[in-house]
Formats: sequence, structure tokens, C-alpha cells
Amino acid sequence: MKLDLHARRLVDRLWNYCNVLRDDGVSSLEYLEQLSFLVFLKMAAEIEEADSHIAQEGRRRHVLPHAKEWQGRGWPELLDLTGSELEEAYTQLLADLGQRGENENTTLGLIFHRARNRLQNPANLRRLIVDLIDKEEWLSASKDIKGDAYEALIARSAEDTKAGAGQYFTPRVLIESIVRCMRPTPDDIITDPACGTGGFLLAAHDYVVREYGGEMSTEDFARFDEGAIWGTELVSATARLAAMNLLLHNIGRPDGTPLIHVEDALARPPAKRASMVLANPPFGKKSSIVITNIDGSVSREDMSYHRRDFWETTTNKQFNFVQHIANLLTDNGRAAVILPDNVLNEGGRGASIRRELLKRYNLHTMLRLPKGIFYAGSVKANVLFFDAAPPRRSDDEPPRTQQLWVYDLRTGNRLTLKQNPLLPGHLEDFEKRAFGVGESDPDSAIARRVPEGRLQVFDGTKLVATRDVNLDIGLVEPDDAEAKSLTELTLALSSELRDALSELEDLAQDLGVELPLLIQEQ
Repeated sequence: MKLDLHARRLVDRLWNYCNVLRDDGVSSLEYLEQLSFLVFLKMAAEIEEADSHIAQEGRRRHVLPHAKEWQGRGWPELLDLTGSELEEAYTQLLADLGQRGENENTTLGLIFHRARNRLQNPANLRRLIVDLIDKEEWLSASKDIKGDAYEALIARSAEDTKAGAGQYFTPRVLIESIVRCMRPTPDDIITDPACGTGGFLLAAHDYVVREYGGEMSTEDFARFDEGAIWGTELVSATARLAAMNLLLHNIGRPDGTPLIHVEDALARPPAKRASMVLANPPFGKKSSIVITNIDGSVSREDMSYHRRDFWETTTNKQFNFVQHIANLLTDNGRAAVILPDNVLNEGGRGASIRRELLKRYNLHTMLRLPKGIFYAGSVKANVLFFDAAPPRRSDDEPPRTQQLWVYDLRTGNRLTLKQNPLLPGHLEDFEKRAFGVGESDPDSAIARRVPEGRLQVFDGTKLVATRDVNLDIGLVEPDDAEAKSLTELTLALSSELRDALSELEDLAQDLGVELPLLIQEQ
């Protein structure tokens, strides 16, 4: 992401202050959370000030509560206080806003839900309020300053491995490449069911405005504020970062319905469908909940989602996301999803889910990603592009996936997060050859795809007919050629054994058989 000079200076000032707060035990994620609270309060005060000249009270916008007891509260009261009085006022303000947010379905309610003060040093809090945030005009500043600066802070926080921020962050270079291939339009309804801090939603919105902004009406722009773009996030602290990220990019309204839904996206069938789904579901195979027992001990319970719209019931959350995203699509919907290699080759129910995906949807393209581009270690991942298709009338019909085109970006690319990061140039050949990006007629270019080099094509009918429906295909140099060391062979065997055990646990659960304790604890 390229920042202008003003935005770079703002990021540097705010990030340097994050380093100061680390001495108080405040992590980068906690700092971003507090920054979100304070910037929101400053924006609310700017809205009040902007409308203060309007004579008719009913036409003035009020983001914070407007009852008599709230007069003078918010940003103005924080500016006038110092020391312990400032700390107490800020703590009480967050508590009061959080309490109101419990039953208030607004962006304000989402951002301040269960908000807490993490800044215990009043002097540092005072400096953050007066010297950093109050000196900026957040409401009137362009999104290229405030929005991109905030997103750059999120990107920096992703490097804070102790805070675990990286799991919510997908490299912007990859996101923008996927969006260029997907080509969202003003007519699309766009969602991300595992949105993290909102990167996919922002990139899709930016693309639409950049490509169609001159043709869009006021109503077209308003669609995005009213729910034509939305995300779902399980972790409330991350959801508030996403909501603030959208606001600072001029998407949504502080006093409007939140565009980020805080819930388990897999818990129930979708109440609303989308014409475009963009997602990077969390890595890690098991769906589970943490249980605190009566004696204070903590245990984990694996979860299966028994949904009638799912093809298979499994505790594997990645396969659950595949099924959920497929069911999120409208009749002409299209999806791009980042998934690890195990989704391509895991047996048992995994094979059944892949078979149904190929039969029911048009899985037309897959990008094999290199290692070293995610914060989740050396994970091997892929981007699956698939479209909704008309229902099959019988099993005799061929699968909706007639051809699967696979582009291998993995072979020969040794990337790292810092020394050798993923760059736009790495993805240019894929974008052009697989999706016609940059061509005057991309659809025609897609129809003229030629299998050569890194781009190969596979017959959908043949893939469906195989027993294991293995989609771990298309690598110029298969991973097996690299796995020569004893360590790598041992890890591969361990993974296969864990997959087999997972299938055994699923089967036992279906049959109502209680496995021996020794097996359950493995």
C-alpha cells in the first residue's frame, strides 16, 4: 500500500506512540482498539460541530446519546481533564457507551461493546488525546489519509506475533490481485464471512469506486452504506477494528446499522446471500469452543455444525467454510476463497465435499500460492475461484466444473514476509493468463486460455470420477520432489495419521460410539 506524505507521517507518529505504550504493557492490538475508541469520539465531536449551525434540532446529526445527562460528554470532556480525573472519566465513558451498545444496533454500539480502558497511565492517555488525535481532522480528511493510515497501522500490528495479530491479516498485495480477477461492480452484493479487519471488503469497495465512480449515482454509493457490502467476524475485538477501518474509508455511518456482524458465520444457514464472496477463513482445522470447568480447568470441545444446507457434517472448520460460502452465493454468484492444502487432499468427508463442490459449482480456477506469505508460519495455501451454477437435474449429468485451470505460483518462489515479500509483479502473469486482467476484453481472454508452463488444465469429469477427488494438482515441481529429508517425510506421515484419526472421531460421533480416553486426548 502506497501512502502519501501526510499519511506516512501520521502512521509514524501513531506507531511510535504504540512503542511507548508497550512499556505500560499495552499490546499493538490493544493500542489499535483504544485508538479506535478515541478516533470515533473525535469524529463524533466533529459531526456535532459541523451541524451546530443548523437551527432545526431535528436535522442535526448526533452520534453519541443526546439525552440531557450526556450533554458535554465525549471528546470535549476528555480534552479538559488531566491526571486521575482523565483516567476515571475515560473509563466511565467507555463503560457507559458499552452498556448502551448492548442493545443498540449501530456502529457505535458495535465499536464500544464491552469497551475497556487499557491505558492506565493518565499522562500517556492525555498525550494520545491532545497531541496526536485532536490535531487531526478525521471527518473531513480524505480516506487516502485517515483510512490508509489506519490500515497501515493494522498491517504493522500484524507483525506483532506475541499479540497474535497476524492471523487476522491477509497480505494486501494478494487481496488486491484477487479483487482485480473478480472484478466487482456497483451492482454486486459483497461479503466476507471471516472478515478479520476488513481487508477484502475495503479492496472490493476501492475497486468499484475506482472503476465505476464516474458512472455511479448517489443511490449507488448509498447501497454500500446500507448493507450491499458487509462482513462477519467471530472475535468482537477484531470486529470493532474492521468497523472502524470501514468508517475511516468512508463506508458506513457511525450512527447507522453496523456493516460488520459479530457472530459465528457457520452457526446457521445464511439469512442473506451475496453475488460475490471474498474470504480467507482462519487457518487451523478444528472447529471448537473453549470450556471453563467448575474446578477452573480449561478444556476444548470440538464442534460439528449440523446444518441441513451442508453436504457433510464435519468438525473441520475449513470444509465447513467451503460449504457455507457455497451456500452464501446467489444464483449468479461467484467466490474467491483462500484455503490451505489439506482442503485439497484430505480424505473421507473431505473427498465427499470436494466432489460435491465440483458437481454443483463451477470451480474454474485455482492459484497455488508460495510459502512464506502468511504470518501463520510456512502454511501452504491456495486461492479457489468458483461460481454458482444451475442445479443438476440428475447424477447422470456431467459436473458443473467442466475444466479446472490451475496456476502454479509455488514452484521456484521462495518468499518471506520481510526480506523477500510477495509483490504485485509476482501475480501479473497469473492475472493476465488466467483472468485477462489488463486486456480490453477480459472475458474473451479467459475463453482463450492456453495451458502452458505454470498454467495447466484438468478435466472436471475425470476429477469427480476418482475415489479421493484429489485436487493437490498442477504443481510444476510437486511437493513430493522437495520432501526428501527424514523430517519432512515424518511430518507428512504425522499429518496423514492425524487426518485418519479425525475421520475416526467423526465416524464414532455419528455412530454414538464413545472412544477410549487415550484416543480422545491425542
